[in-house]
Amino acid sequence: MVLYANDSRDRVRDAVDFIEVVSAKTELRAAGVNRYVGLCPFHEERTPSFGIDPQQKLYHCFGCGASGDVFTFVSETESVDFKGALELLADRYGVELKPEVSDPRALERMRKRERLLELLERTAGYYERYLWESAEAAKARDYLAGRGLSEAALRQFRVGYAPSAWDRVLLASRRGGFSERELHEAGLVARNAKTAQVYDRFRERIMFPLSDLRGKVLGFGARAMRDQQGPKYLNSADNDLYHKGRHLYGAHLARSEAARQGEVIVCEGYTDVIAMHQAGLANSVGLMGTAMTAAQLQEAARLAPKVLLALDADGAGQEAVLRAARVASSQGSERKLDLRVVRLPSGPDGPSDPADLINRDGGETMKLAVASSMPFLRFRIERVLDRGDRASAEGREKMLDELWPVFADMPDGPMRIELARLVSDKLQLSDGVTARMLAPAARGRSGAPPARPKGGGMSRREQSERSFLALCIAFPREGAAALARIDVEQHFTGALLRRAAAHLQADHLTNPTDSVSADDHELMGMLAELAAHASALAGAQEATVRAEEAAAQIEVQRLQLELARLERLILAARARRDGEVTEVAAQRAAIKREFDVAQQRALEVAGATTP
Repeated sequence: MVLYANDSRDRVRDAVDFIEVVSAKTELRAAGVNRYVGLCPFHEERTPSFGIDPQQKLYHCFGCGASGDVFTFVSETESVDFKGALELLADRYGVELKPEVSDPRALERMRKRERLLELLERTAGYYERYLWESAEAAKARDYLAGRGLSEAALRQFRVGYAPSAWDRVLLASRRGGFSERELHEAGLVARNAKTAQVYDRFRERIMFPLSDLRGKVLGFGARAMRDQQGPKYLNSADNDLYHKGRHLYGAHLARSEAARQGEVIVCEGYTDVIAMHQAGLANSVGLMGTAMTAAQLQEAARLAPKVLLALDADGAGQEAVLRAARVASSQGSERKLDLRVVRLPSGPDGPSDPADLINRDGGETMKLAVASSMPFLRFRIERVLDRGDRASAEGREKMLDELWPVFADMPDGPMRIELARLVSDKLQLSDGVTARMLAPAARGRSGAPPARPKGGGMSRREQSERSFLALCIAFPREGAAALARIDVEQHFTGALLRRAAAHLQADHLTNPTDSVSADDHELMGMLAELAAHASALAGAQEATVRAEEAAAQIEVQRLQLELARLERLILAARARRDGEVTEVAAQRAAIKREFDVAQQRALEVAGATTP
């Protein structure tokens, strides 16, 4: 694997015509100084919410939140990593990429990784050919056809078959120049503890290649074809390439459709995912035989902001939904994840999984179930109401106790009203009684303190912090002076916004994404989003906005941050019940007077520049 010199990114970026690159994916039109807009290539929309800054070579969609620079755009639209995007653009614009002399040990690790990836790719191709060409695999072909899976769909996912002989992969790989050590490190062989004999790990099994987002094979999931064969499903053991619970099955095939639709569907099994794609639901991925992990949830959230859980209809599947929701709630993310549940109807033989439902009732039934997905909160409430004893007063009271924490975390709004009415109807209680029993201020029967309601959107505090940074980018000379007076740790309350502010403080206002690592997708996305807001803000005003007006606007925003900081200090001092409250309150009063003067000044300056 070749490493390129540090200046490669800058040289390629300077050579790229960003308007040309983006225009290959969506039609653009000019919308002000250094701003072009068009329909978002990452999700369906009728009104343009996608915009680019061709000078800074950044993009942001106000609809789906997609953000980044020219390399991110090519990575997302061409399904390549940063290195692949760099090479594609360099080739297109005639930039010579110079290799970098690196640490020999790092280069050796990279060569080793490339060797193992090559070995796994060869093995996947062998399994795939064996499924379709061998007589031994006829039973596997019949099984897959019986599940309603077409040959085209199975070939798309590169499904294969491992022969029953104990040394086919071992011998073929040796002939290809691979060592036993490499075979072991790739998870393809095992060793007999008694005889020390090396043998193929996978035998007489249907093989599902497990790939990363680029489509590189990292390991295998294998389904047994005989009774008493050991585990029904056997995955590759964890190694340097494959880590169970870190990846999603089929993500490399689902990523473009998930980005376009703004949602990704998560299933449990491999055949579920293949059946979903075959039915036209190409934004589907699978859990690779694990309960949903934090890493898998993060990968799903990177594919799309809306995650639909289409897990099996049995009790285990519903428990898996609850576990996934607990994982989601434990993830501290700047962006709100929309978690929804696809209710799968049971069939005459019991609970259905997606593959069974599609095979029995057709793809349109599955599409209807997906279109009728419900917010996780509604699923959780309906599950309590369906499982509880509604016939007795004790049963209804127990259900209200169980539902109270759900409503305590729910913000006021139409959804809360609708779900409270659902509880009233199911439990045959008046709306008033239900509202009192489920009010955030009411304590549960366990004596737990009331939970603080969480807002569904961006808080006023975060809006203010983002507005300040966007203004600083829009007017960098005045913004630099204001940022110099800011304490990042004190004035910004979110970790990602702190990082963004610190980066901009380090002389990056004129080129916000400069020096940001290509792997730091979170910071890159935030800076691109701020730059897009800045571009829209500057474009909404005259190009000849006076420095005095820009400085006045920024000073108002800076003082807002200072007022918020002092209010947090006052709350903390009150909680400690110390004497600092009076002193901080006096500081806040002084800053409030400054704020009022600055606000009036901004209005006067704006009025003076208005024709």
